[in-house]
Amino acid sequence: MHRSILTGLFVCILTAGLPAVASADETTVDTAAPAAVTTTAAVTAAASAPAPTAAEVAAPTDGADLAMWNATPEKADEAAPAAARLTRLMHLRKFAGGIAARGAAMASSLTRNAIRFLGVPYAFGGTTSGGFDCSGYVQHVFAMMGIRLPRTADAQYTLGKRTDAPKAGDLVFFHTYEPGVSHVGISLGGGKFVHASSSHGVMVSSLHDSYWRVRYVGAKQIVN
Repeated sequence: MHRSILTGLFVCILTAGLPAVASADETTVDTAAPAAVTTTAAVTAAASAPAPTAAEVAAPTDGADLAMWNATPEKADEAAPAAARLTRLMHLRKFAGGIAARGAAMASSLTRNAIRFLGVPYAFGGTTSGGFDCSGYVQHVFAMMGIRLPRTADAQYTLGKRTDAPKAGDLVFFHTYEPGVSHVGISLGGGKFVHASSSHGVMVSSLHDSYWRVRYVGAKQIVN
């Protein structure tokens, strides 16, 4: 009798469990089916989507470090203006060097021409190799280089650019017999100048001589 009761209970349990298992299986199948459908749809969509363009592949993503992304192009852009500036600087230096060379050559010619007249006597109002006064001598030497200067020392002083260190070819000015500029000579550089002296004619003197040092007014650069 006990065996019959146990057997009956066992059958009841089996009968009650089978629907639950069947229900669980159906639920698993129903849940998995949409996932499988979704995966299949995603694969199909990815296959049919157009391929990204080169620009889209190369473009940085949102939030990327744009400074680092563009580091190479910026350096290339900076290099071009730097090279252009260097080229312009080289041209300017070459141009300035050419001007300096021409100025130095002209100053050298001026001093050579000036020295040619050493010993020519002084003549008040003289403007020729027969006799010079100071400004007539300077005017004559510069005219040999195609440079026209005023006739008098004070008028010549109004020209050019003032310089504290006269070089060869610059004009040096003095006040002698009257206030203001009244005497002029041509610098030879190194503190020397050539001029038409009223007592010795065309000669070379020193800016450091006691007579000229206290009468020195200044120097002007005429030839650049």
